[in-house]
Amino acid sequence: MPSAEPNTVEDTQLGLTDEEINLLRYHQAQAGSSSSRAASRASSQGRLLLDSSSLAALSRHLDRLMQQIQQRIEYLSEQSSVVTMQQYDHAGNLVDNADAEIARFQGIMAQIDELELDFDRIAHIRDIVRDYRQRVENLERELESSSSSRRDHHHSHRSSHSHRHESGSSGRRHRH
Repeated sequence: MPSAEPNTVEDTQLGLTDEEINLLRYHQAQAGSSSSRAASRASSQGRLLLDSSSLAALSRHLDRLMQQIQQRIEYLSEQSSVVTMQQYDHAGNLVDNADAEIARFQGIMAQIDELELDFDRIAHIRDIVRDYRQRVENLERELESSSSSRRDHHHSHRSSHSHRHESGSSGRRHRH
């Protein structure tokens, strides 16, 4: 018997690390704010809503986020090249500014490393979401085809049953 709540899965059962679960919950809430209350409620309960529209919204959100991270990585990579060139071009002043430039370069590299980790985590989450989305869409298609074939069978069964009932009741009326 179907429950009143939509189908969900615990996000701790998705094979994610604790950091990835936190990212999933955060981004599911972000995507859920534009999709549905059910998705937002599921996210706040630590669950992933298994319906195609909320999974599609989450997937689109994660794709946009990965694109933004990729753009940020490219920008920071360009900035690290600029820093490197500035260090090379300003060799005379490098001694005075070396510590600040090296610290800036190390900060940029740390940001790149962090973004690459986030990119990998989100890619992993996105792949799991896509897998669940595909499963849900397949189940929905199976349910639709199963439901329509049961409806057709039930309709033909009902009409043959009602004909039998009518003929049986008319036969009883004639006996009185």
